[in-house]
Amino acid sequence: MLAVHSTEDTMLTRRRAILGLAAAGLAAGAVGTGLSFRRDLRAARARLDGIGAQTVETAAGRVAVATRGDGPPLLFLHGSGGGYDQGLLFAAPLVARGWQAIAPSRFGYPGTPLPADATHRAQADAHAALLDALGVERSAVVGASAGAVSAASFAERHPDRCAALVLLVPAAPLPGAPPMAPWAPWQERMATAALQSDFLFWTLVATAPDFLTRTLLATDPALVDAASAAEQARVRAILEHTLPIAPRAEGILNDGRETQSPAPPDYAAIRVPTLALSFAGDLYETDRIARAIAGMTPGAELEIYPAGGHVGVGSYDSAMGRVDGFLSAA
Repeated sequence: MLAVHSTEDTMLTRRRAILGLAAAGLAAGAVGTGLSFRRDLRAARARLDGIGAQTVETAAGRVAVATRGDGPPLLFLHGSGGGYDQGLLFAAPLVARGWQAIAPSRFGYPGTPLPADATHRAQADAHAALLDALGVERSAVVGASAGAVSAASFAERHPDRCAALVLLVPAAPLPGAPPMAPWAPWQERMATAALQSDFLFWTLVATAPDFLTRTLLATDPALVDAASAAEQARVRAILEHTLPIAPRAEGILNDGRETQSPAPPDYAAIRVPTLALSFAGDLYETDRIARAIAGMTPGAELEIYPAGGHVGVGSYDSAMGRVDGFLSAA
């Protein structure tokens, strides 16, 4: 098995960097911003509510899910900091290519409670329960970033329900990786408090977008600056979709635990058509993780784009064309 020793440290370091600069961001944005903050937060909440997500009672509990499109079903599992809104944002090019996106909020994200058992295996079973509740017998699955963990687990545990699997910039644990030391209780409390502050994240989005692009989106801001206006707007939308942040706090913290899981999915047991896809320049090093997963998963395909960072700047639409072709063939 392939051991990975640095990616987990990189992810944790970036999360801690966000928290380390949080106080400075809060102080810088505190003066004269109250009205703007309330206006933008209202707009963010209205955007989230306006998507038209439905609350579905499943055998695994309540799940908030939004759907778009009328084609073959595609379960799209969002990354850390997301929710059904981020799922739809990232799935939009596939919806335009004829797929029906089923975009749930994973455990601890808007509209979906965090259960006592929130492991990636429990999430995988919850994905199957959601398909049951929606009357979907079988679906292709895309897991983006931290969503790749439960996506891989879903393919492993429910192969009869998974038509094909795409692990997109997979921020996923690998067998043989050394376990991360847990946060001290004070660090956990600090992280929880920071993530529950909509004002703090609004301030960082407004005053330090390059900082968030590098640390949260794991992408070189210079890459965004050199991109087209449309790509710059897409990256900006990804940042703005982290607001409101408070309803996502439990999910983000749980993702942090699961992406460091000492018991990762059994990639060697996956028997469905699988594509691992990433972009060079991803500061989370998911291109390396994608290579490792493709090497462990029987028959898996691998696609690494030469540039793009974690959010695929300049290459995302091409990558979705590759995903569309793979899923259509599978």
